[in-house]
Amino acid sequence: MRLDPYRRVLALPGVRPLMVLAMLARIPITAIGVTMTLHVAQDLHKGWGAAGLVGAALTVGTALGGPLNGRFVDRRGLRPMLVVTTVAEALFWSVAPFLGFPALLVGAFVAGVFSLPVFSVIRQSIAALVPADQRRQAYALDSMSVELSFMAGPPLAVLLTSTLSGRTAMWSIGGALVVAGLALWLTDPPVHTPETPGESAPVRRRDWLTPRFVAVLAAASATTMVLAGTDLGIVALLRGAGQVGLVGALLAAWAVYSLVGGFVYGALPRGVPLVALVGALALCTIPAGLVGSAWPLLFLTLLPAGALCAPTLTATVDLVSRLVPASARGEAMGWHGSSLTVGLAIGSPLAGWAIDAGSPAWGFAAVGLVGALAAGALLCFRHLDGPAPAAPAAAAASAAPTPPAPEPASARPAALRGDFATSSEQPAPVR
Repeated sequence: MRLDPYRRVLALPGVRPLMVLAMLARIPITAIGVTMTLHVAQDLHKGWGAAGLVGAALTVGTALGGPLNGRFVDRRGLRPMLVVTTVAEALFWSVAPFLGFPALLVGAFVAGVFSLPVFSVIRQSIAALVPADQRRQAYALDSMSVELSFMAGPPLAVLLTSTLSGRTAMWSIGGALVVAGLALWLTDPPVHTPETPGESAPVRRRDWLTPRFVAVLAAASATTMVLAGTDLGIVALLRGAGQVGLVGALLAAWAVYSLVGGFVYGALPRGVPLVALVGALALCTIPAGLVGSAWPLLFLTLLPAGALCAPTLTATVDLVSRLVPASARGEAMGWHGSSLTVGLAIGSPLAGWAIDAGSPAWGFAAVGLVGALAAGALLCFRHLDGPAPAAPAAAAASAAPTPPAPEPASARPAALRGDFATSSEQPAPVR
């Protein structure tokens, strides 16, 4: 196993503290879902459907707010956005335990719009700190840190809720988010580092919001749709087998598989095509639910799909960082985050409908088949490879009497396929 690529990335100025901050700042975010669900179901004495509505309101708000916050960063800088979102988090979580259900529903939506965009900020900062030819390893490390955060956040939330109270858990989340916002404000990680002359100049959205970019967002949504459906399928299968107590252990094993897969993927000398990763993840998910009453086999059948989680997410965010000029990367990362959220919002209801109509195996099959169809549809975008978005200075240079050298034919499809060509193969404005 080649560890040198990781050592070189971590040796870059600012990367190591950013990774530590990212892992810690994401822990309270990963605890929000289970905390809010338990609060609505237990403290407000509402049903699981009501808890799902609050989660949906928060999800929709987050999906809408991601691009807006990213555009705010592109136009005004990181610190002003952090002030607004950190204050919003403090206000919401300080009053949330006292809100009735209708007010909580509205508050969750508003809080989602103004939520602290830790995921997008960290990924945008990685693109600013790390050269293009090392971003696959950097984003692999980032994906692994996300898995560690998810392994810590939900169990901590359940522990606080069960031993103390839901109110304490909600206040703890709010306090941790405020600390995370202050830490990001104090460290002020770079989010814009022009790599070519003129790349920092504003660009029109239509110059980078291309079919290629939309296809990558679709791949990201398909990925999290499969993951959300798998999560629900695991719970349903173990509940049917009378082994609900093992849900945590199985989800932890699934996260470990993803960690290992992300580590191996980042150490590879060359990336894997994005469409292949999405398709393999979807197809490997289908047989996971065929274990029937032999539920211990689920630890084994989840291994292939679990190992593909982090690599697939790594590939999507790395491509976004390459396809968009630095001056628009904040909004682009916001759209990427929204696409992940949309996939999560689709996956759970899709798997739940299939489970209700048939069995837990149908839940795995439903998201797996839809994900495979999405991967197949993305193949149609391989040839929609128009010229990369150019910053104003680059566009002016292209009008000079001497025409620029043509883009290599092999580099254009690679941008969508996720081949992660080296920087010499990428058009300068999208590095």
